[in-house]
Amino acid sequence: MNEQKTGRREFLAASSGLLIVKPEAAFGTQANSAVEVGIVGCGGRGNWIGPFFPEYAGARIVALADVVRKHLDETRAKFQVDASRAYYGPEAYRELANSRLDGVVIQTPTYFHPEQVRAAIEAGKHVFVAKPVAVDVPGCKSILESARLARQKGLTLLVDFQTRAQPVFQESVERFRRGDIGKAELGQVFYFAGRPSKNKAQPGMDPGLARVLNFYMDRELGGDIIVEQNIHVIDLANWYLDAHPLRAIGTGGRTDWSGTDYDAGNAWDHFIVTFWYPNDVEVAFSSHQLTRSFSDLCVRLFGIKGAVDSHYGGLVRITGDNAWLGTEKDDTFRQGAINNVKLFVESIRSAKPFNNAEESVRSNLSCILGRMAAYQERMITWEEMMKSEERYEVSLKLRW
Repeated sequence: MNEQKTGRREFLAASSGLLIVKPEAAFGTQANSAVEVGIVGCGGRGNWIGPFFPEYAGARIVALADVVRKHLDETRAKFQVDASRAYYGPEAYRELANSRLDGVVIQTPTYFHPEQVRAAIEAGKHVFVAKPVAVDVPGCKSILESARLARQKGLTLLVDFQTRAQPVFQESVERFRRGDIGKAELGQVFYFAGRPSKNKAQPGMDPGLARVLNFYMDRELGGDIIVEQNIHVIDLANWYLDAHPLRAIGTGGRTDWSGTDYDAGNAWDHFIVTFWYPNDVEVAFSSHQLTRSFSDLCVRLFGIKGAVDSHYGGLVRITGDNAWLGTEKDDTFRQGAINNVKLFVESIRSAKPFNNAEESVRSNLSCILGRMAAYQERMITWEEMMKSEERYEVSLKLRW
């Protein structure tokens, strides 16, 4: 977005609504103190987002932790981290959290987020964590407990939702909430994408390591695709409506991929769910990872005065009586992450903690509600889902 389209404004999402601030206030560079961070998880995501901390926020990467020796050694060389600060093995995340640094960046499979977030907060460290935050209801409740502890300690707990960090989506939400399409009556939400290849799992590889490397398609490690990936669009729907769904019913399944390069994991590859939100808003959600011939992440909401039409990485607009073209293409994935990295580091440098855990958990639980409704093919209410004590269990040696 250029300055003309944003009206020289930059918005930051807050759990209480929309907070309008000046860019220099949000991402100030006047303070010269070096913020030191450590990365837990030296896989693809950790190596992708790691450079943003020194390049765009002036932070120093001083420590690393992983359970895969090869990943740890390669990432240590990349960021020139001292060998004594490269922690290896099942307790590596805890060793890193208890070492001398300011913030912990968690980029591991979703299953491990609750315990790793808790360890970092208990050690008095600020936390930047990839979405989603948990694979089950107990894990989500653990994150909420960590969020409360973070507030007590004056620590930042930032969950990396890219759309919420982008000015064009922030303005779209503001226009929607002020009534530009009238009362929302119906929603269309979908996440269509190609299936991730299992090429990270080589013949003869330890089965546990193969699961970790392909956790996107592992039900227990990732929470299934509706939680691990589809949360991007479900979170955006929640943000627009400033609510979570009250109930859901759905279905879905897993296609036979045997004998192909995509035969990995046990997650489903398609979901169809109807969500009911407050004020009688019905939302039709669907997702698939069946073909790369058509991919799109979209949230549309319809009222009698128009519609909001927003796409992750693409078109963002309002049509109808109050037509508005936000952008025809948005760098949501990369720039949204950069904006969150800036916000995280500046919150530490300025001693002004930021915490978006509650809204992140709300979206996480919304995805779990849809998953439960689809797995059981029956109506599930929010209250019933919240009573669930089901815990996903994973038994891995966690040292390769």
